[in-house]
Amino acid sequence: MSGSSSNVNSVFYAETYHPIQAGSIDGTDTLPHDNAIYRALLCSQAGLYDPFGDPKVIGDSYCTIFVGRLSHLTTEETLRKAMGKYGKVKNLRLVRHIVTGASRGYAFVEFETEREMRRAYEDAHHSLIDDSEIIVDYNRQQLMPGWIPRRLGGGLGAKKESGQIRFGGRERPFRAPLRPIPWDDLKRLGIPLPPEGRYMSRFELLAVDSIAATKEKELHGQGIPFSQAPQT
Repeated sequence: MSGSSSNVNSVFYAETYHPIQAGSIDGTDTLPHDNAIYRALLCSQAGLYDPFGDPKVIGDSYCTIFVGRLSHLTTEETLRKAMGKYGKVKNLRLVRHIVTGASRGYAFVEFETEREMRRAYEDAHHSLIDDSEIIVDYNRQQLMPGWIPRRLGGGLGAKKESGQIRFGGRERPFRAPLRPIPWDDLKRLGIPLPPEGRYMSRFELLAVDSIAATKEKELHGQGIPFSQAPQT
């Protein structure tokens, strides 16, 4: 498939995170288009974000899912019961406002096994908890190379009204480019290239199995044995 294909159902997913690319609907932008992307790019280039620097993050990243779009009324007990359908919940952290203690609408859930995590990743997505349709993703904070969180201008997904839509993730994959791809500019800026000829159907999902392979490849390039990668 060429970059000029008209097959609008063809998509691809980000395996590594680049702030400029995440702000692009087809993954080929070469300039930041909002101030939040500039902020995320600065954090990325200056190494200001440490994904392993949060003392509240515990457990095995490979057994952990991210749960978003939770009702602000959902409690830890309710969430634990809902996630218990997919396996034994080992740890659960409902993220709350540091001052008010109110739920911020997302959580991290660690299961006893990776198999249980995969089941929740596949089956809990778009399920209902307290009448809110949730989204489920893997633990990108620690497993996606280059990750920058939403509070620093990064992240993935979001609704249109947020004004900070980011592409390449489970909810909003990149569309196959319908315009000429600026290969040289993308390479110069270090932006991952679209997988020309290897796009996926919009109805397929990037298998969570590939996440470990992507992280292992990055660590290998840094000369770090996968078994010695930092875990929390």
